[in-house]
Amino acid sequence: MEITSGLTTRDVVDELLRRIGEGVPESIAELYAERVDWKLNWPEAEHGRAATPWIRHRSSGGDAVAHYGLIGEHHVPEEAGTRVERVLVDGADAVVLGEIRQTARSTGRAYRARFALHLTVDGGRITRHHVYEDSLAVAQAFE
Repeated sequence: MEITSGLTTRDVVDELLRRIGEGVPESIAELYAERVDWKLNWPEAEHGRAATPWIRHRSSGGDAVAHYGLIGEHHVPEEAGTRVERVLVDGADAVVLGEIRQTARSTGRAYRARFALHLTVDGGRITRHHVYEDSLAVAQAFE
């Protein structure tokens, strides 16, 4: 899908969710702008741990390939699922609410984590990606 500035915020969010479901990091990354305000609400001391290397702030669309690739490498794809409960859109901003279900590849432990994803779309591209999730559930699955 070619990104055009004519897409609505909801269009881009729906496309992002569809591509995340397909699990191809390069395809997902196409939706991000060159510069992205990318934050995760984990405690700073937990960023960059060997067990959860995708947990860190990022700053570019190119970083999205690494982020989604690392998530795929560290989880069992056949045992994953996401339930999106609601997508709220207000102009350029959107909030996706739901629950992820994953299994840590290194430990075999399954976990569920509630999440809120705050996205901002400008010119048909994602410029903000802030994730708020149950970091304790994730961290415990990888211990």
